[in-house]
Amino acid sequence: MRRHLVTLGCMLTAFALGAGTASAAGDPRWAETGRAYTDTLGGGQGLASRADGSLLYRGLVSIPLDLRIKGWNHVGDPDIARGHTFDAYQGPDSATSKMFAVTTPAGQRYEYVHQLNPGEKLNNSFATVSPDGQWLVSGEWGEQKRLQVFPAPLLNPTTPPTGGDLKEAWQITLDKPVRDIQGCDFVTDTRLVCASNDASGSLFPESRPLLQVDLERKVDGQPVTGTVKSLFGLPQRSVCKGAFETEGVDYDPGSGTLRAQMIPPGVCAVTTAVYSYRQVTD
Repeated sequence: MRRHLVTLGCMLTAFALGAGTASAAGDPRWAETGRAYTDTLGGGQGLASRADGSLLYRGLVSIPLDLRIKGWNHVGDPDIARGHTFDAYQGPDSATSKMFAVTTPAGQRYEYVHQLNPGEKLNNSFATVSPDGQWLVSGEWGEQKRLQVFPAPLLNPTTPPTGGDLKEAWQITLDKPVRDIQGCDFVTDTRLVCASNDASGSLFPESRPLLQVDLERKVDGQPVTGTVKSLFGLPQRSVCKGAFETEGVDYDPGSGTLRAQMIPPGVCAVTTAVYSYRQVTD
């Protein structure tokens, strides 16, 4: 997840909502159902839904002081599983590791550090946990043909109970490259949705697309392949002109609500838009 400098200024004003979003033939489509806002410094890096339907946000000011002192200066898109909060942290450009912090329902935080493998990028853009609670999926920045899979700290019994070293289990190999993934979340055992910040149009026709990744089987810590397709371009609506930035994505299985974040350009970046979607069948 790219770092950015936020300029405080005017509140975001947006244009009217779109009527809906197209999907592949035969699949339900995601229809836009609403739009909310969160302050970018406090919630512009990602979001996750709790069991009661409330939302947890993460932003640059969410990083605890003790973690900043250790060099963890960026937090990505979080997830919540079994009441545990999973945060993805990365350090400076010279970092040789990345870290996942897991906070228990009782508020105890444990740190799991992954030493970078040869060729692995230091970026730690997001954390999402498989529906069975056993596997954590994350990803790097730039153009990639993989997502990384780790045993889910604390929830997978192979991980140390109070933090420590976290080794990669295996990978999800994608059938086509993706670029600048800011967040992913599981919709089913074998389907993820991922928010891309790629505006080039070279990999998919849409600018900043929401991607769907269909897995050949459930994540189990062994090699698995994923089929990627673009669902639609995420909204880029603002009175301010310039480059937008896609951020976190979350699927709430309790309500069936999908949410995705977009930071507008310029002085409007003080506020992040959170778009909501529900699946509908025409």
